[in-house]
Amino acid sequence: MTRLHRHQLIRPTPAAWDRLCANARDPVERECLTLWSSRGLPLVVTQQRCGAGCGAGSDIGSDPESIAAGLSAPLRWESRRIGVSLARREVLFFDEFPAVRALAKLLPSPARPAWDALCRAAQAGGVQPRVYGSYGWQAMTGMAHVRADSDIDLWAGVTSAEQADATAALLAHAEIAGLRLDGELVFDGDSAVSWREWLTWRAGGTRSILVKSLGGSRLASSLGEIVRAIKAAA
Repeated sequence: MTRLHRHQLIRPTPAAWDRLCANARDPVERECLTLWSSRGLPLVVTQQRCGAGCGAGSDIGSDPESIAAGLSAPLRWESRRIGVSLARREVLFFDEFPAVRALAKLLPSPARPAWDALCRAAQAGGVQPRVYGSYGWQAMTGMAHVRADSDIDLWAGVTSAEQADATAALLAHAEIAGLRLDGELVFDGDSAVSWREWLTWRAGGTRSILVKSLGGSRLASSLGEIVRAIKAAA
């Protein structure tokens, strides 16, 4: 059985789309879901509804056959967040948000050389950042999701504190004209931290860091606690 992780995409079956559209809460939600269905667009895995005592590092979901998912609607629907629930049998396959290189076409020309340099440096460092959030949705849907003040949210899978340090430093030092980067480092399993918070924490600026998973979140004050969270989520 495929294990869920943060920012993971779902491609529902046609029957699932029929059910979701029929059960929409209001006309706006029905219109949006019908458009998503007609264009074969994905949903994203969201925080799972856990049983008592479930938190970061816990098994995902009180019902492993049910998956909480959703989408962020384009600006025409005021970026409305729509949440749904799918049975495992209603999933055609799992997918991922676009890799960073796919975003170049959405950026203004002056920003593209620096973006290309960031992509090449990430690849050289052995990581493959993916773009999520408003830029990720716009890259996938072709519809307007990005606002003038939208950050570019990136998540990068890392396997060690050293790789997390290098990746966070790379993102922090990237200078993309007129744009701000944000996002997460996702360790093996389903343990994620803000890369900006990671840099501050590693430099001693804070005593603890928020570790997030699909099952919840908790504060960690040492690398050992993060390692334990990663092992528990694996």
